[in-house]
Amino acid sequence: MSNQGKTVKAHYRGTLDDGTQFDSSYDRGEPIEFVAGAGQMIKGFDAAVLDMEVGEKKTVHIPAAEAYGERSEDMILFFPADQVPDFEKIEVGMKLFLQGPGGMPVPVTVVEVSPEGVKLDANHELAGCDLNFDIELVEVVE
Repeated sequence: MSNQGKTVKAHYRGTLDDGTQFDSSYDRGEPIEFVAGAGQMIKGFDAAVLDMEVGEKKTVHIPAAEAYGERSEDMILFFPADQVPDFEKIEVGMKLFLQGPGGMPVPVTVVEVSPEGVKLDANHELAGCDLNFDIELVEVVE
C-alpha cells in the first residue's frame, strides 16, 4: 500500500555519517507533517516513507544528491560594499537572507568580508553531506 499523495506524520532523527545529529522531531516533541511524494521533503526522505506502515520504523542513508544536493561554487555570490545595507555591521559567519524568485527569502552565510564587498554562500548548510535518518511513521491521514 502506497502513501503517495497522502498526508503523513513522521518522527525522525537526522545525523551525519560521523554521528553528529543535525535535527530531530523527537527533540521538538512533534512529528513533521507533509504530503508523501509531493516534493515537500528531500527526495530520499520522501521516498523512504512511501511504503511505510503506521508504527513502522526504518533507518535510511541518503546520499547528498537525494538530500540537499552537492555543494556548488555557483552558489558563492559576491556583492560590492556599496550594494550591501549596513555593510559595516556584516561579519563572517552571519546568516542573512536575500530575496529570491517570487520574493521568497533565500538564506545565505557570510564567508568573507573585505573593503570591496562581501562573499555569501547560498548553498544549503547540509549541501554535499550524506544524511542518515531514523524514521518512524506515526500517522497517515486519509
